[in-house]
Amino acid sequence: MTDKIALTPKTHTAPPAKFSHGVRKGNILQVAGQVGFLPAEEGRPPTPAGPTLREQTLQTLANVRAVLEEGGASWDDAMMIRVYLTDVDHFAEMNEVYNAYFEQQGLTQPPAARTTVYVGLPAGLLVEIDALAVLN
Repeated sequence: MTDKIALTPKTHTAPPAKFSHGVRKGNILQVAGQVGFLPAEEGRPPTPAGPTLREQTLQTLANVRAVLEEGGASWDDAMMIRVYLTDVDHFAEMNEVYNAYFEQQGLTQPPAARTTVYVGLPAGLLVEIDALAVLN
């Protein structure tokens, strides 16, 4: 039986409840929903990257990537990405930022993706992203 390994990159704070930022079991890695908090600093509470959707989306993608890398994966291993927005009017801007980001990453085979509107994020947060990866 393969062990289940909880993942918390050094850039992330400890989760506020009994969950992990990511979990790897065998060749499957699930990244929990990440938001646009800046890298953790001792004594500083979690801080959003900025007030704009662009700033938060780029930081959120960086946070997802950090969990993927902590588990030995990369964007090329991502099979599914789910994006949760707090405002339906943010779809076009998020798609623009998302497309530019993955173009810069050199991703040639994009993962499946789903975007939905979800209003349950803490105040000030505009986007949450999770990912499922399968490693070779």
